[in-house]
Amino acid sequence: EEREQKQLLTSIFKKIDEDHSGSLSYEELVQGAYKVTEFARWLRVMDIDSRDLEQLFRIVDADGSGEINPEEFIEAMYRMKTADSKTATTFVKHIVTRLDEEHREFKGEAAGVMSKVLQNLGDISGVVEGQ
Repeated sequence: EEREQKQLLTSIFKKIDEDHSGSLSYEELVQGAYKVTEFARWLRVMDIDSRDLEQLFRIVDADGSGEINPEEFIEAMYRMKTADSKTATTFVKHIVTRLDEEHREFKGEAAGVMSKVLQNLGDISGVVEGQ
């Protein structure tokens, strides 16, 4: 069963990879969802529609390269379809993780800005007192 499913995913990947580059762009993934019948069927089984494709791309692009290689595609799509944790749970987990990373980054940037503002206020205060 697993071997057959992964062979099907390999075939789907090759059909989606229109430019035969060996990797999928976001645009190819979107086009594949409409043009490749087997892929559209796979997405329907996982309850993924066109509004979810960007999120799906981010989840499947595990290394964040902006492209999906065959291994990423086959493993992620197989895991999402067969895992006990359903697709919605996978999407939510990915979103929460990304939000946490963005929050930490924003918090660090905000602290840096606040430090510069306080330094500038100190500089202004020193100039005003010197007048």
